Amino acid sequence: MAKTLIYDLDFDTFAQALTELGQQPFRARQIWSGLYQQYYSDFSQFSNISASLRAALSEQYTLDPLTPRASLRSKDQLTEKTLFGLPDDLSVETVLMRYEERNSLCISTQVGCPMGCVFCATGQMGYQRGLSTGEMLAQIIHFMRLLKTEGKSLTNIVYMGMGEPFLNYEATMDSLRRLTDPSAFNFGARRITVSTVGIIPKIEKFSHEGLQVNLAVSLHSADNELRSQLVPANRIYPLKNLISACRAYTDETHRRISFEYALINDVNDSTAAAAQLAGLLKGMLCHVNLIALNPSKHYSLQGSPREKVHAFADVLSERGIPVTVRLRRGIEIQAGCGQLASSQNPL
Repeated sequence: MAKTLIYDLDFDTFAQALTELGQQPFRARQIWSGLYQQYYSDFSQFSNISASLRAALSEQYTLDPLTPRASLRSKDQLTEKTLFGLPDDLSVETVLMRYEERNSLCISTQVGCPMGCVFCATGQMGYQRGLSTGEMLAQIIHFMRLLKTEGKSLTNIVYMGMGEPFLNYEATMDSLRRLTDPSAFNFGARRITVSTVGIIPKIEKFSHEGLQVNLAVSLHSADNELRSQLVPANRIYPLKNLISACRAYTDETHRRISFEYALINDVNDSTAAAAQLAGLLKGMLCHVNLIALNPSKHYSLQGSPREKVHAFADVLSERGIPVTVRLRRGIEIQAGCGQLASSQNPL
């Protein structure tokens, strides 16, 4: 019989399972602490429970569904991409980005992606399945363990890897609740960001979740026709409706929303396009993150040159839209935004 991934269980479900094994309720808290605060990788490490219980847990549960198949580091050693094998022989990629004062992890929520954004390597590879709550959390735990051996810790988590988190909504929300639960990871909600291409019903639902997690929307154009070409989901959730949903989100949560904008040379990077974007976002509690498009195997157009990126940013800034030009990280190992594609481009 296949073992259950223990990270797929919430606390109440796990506590009930222990009760059925004849254990006292306090045992669940002991084990929960070992899982989410000590990051134990084997049941033998739970020295505060009996050998018989360790054996019973080992027979019923698995602690790690991920098999690291390969790992690459960028030339500057600051970006690390790991290819993880899953129990069904599929695979996903996860990226750790090291900075001077923080360590940020970009995790995947699906194997592939059904959204088909033309410039994104993950979209180009198609969709296979969604990850479970535990499979998402296991990516995080792997790197928490790694950083712990270096005397460091994870400071930021972004759901911007492979997949559309809002098309795997319940598993994504469960993982966020576990991350921010004081009895589990106790990770600061404001240091977590979830990205979406703009699944309007889920943006609306997310605004009522009561989480302090950041929301980012991949925009890429303020022109509805052009955005439909770049982001096919725009044909279902057109720009006008998406922006209305985003304004409703900020009104409901009083939280700033981020817009991700990949600049493609001579496509969406003119000063006129910047002015159009500024007009679209005028008066919204928001911030724009600009980045020159990263290359992918099946999209021939190039990212905008540096001078055009900064000219675009200047237009937004002059018109009162907060903007940041993001650093491109790990491009040479295909670890940048839009470059993850485990099945199509393995390490």
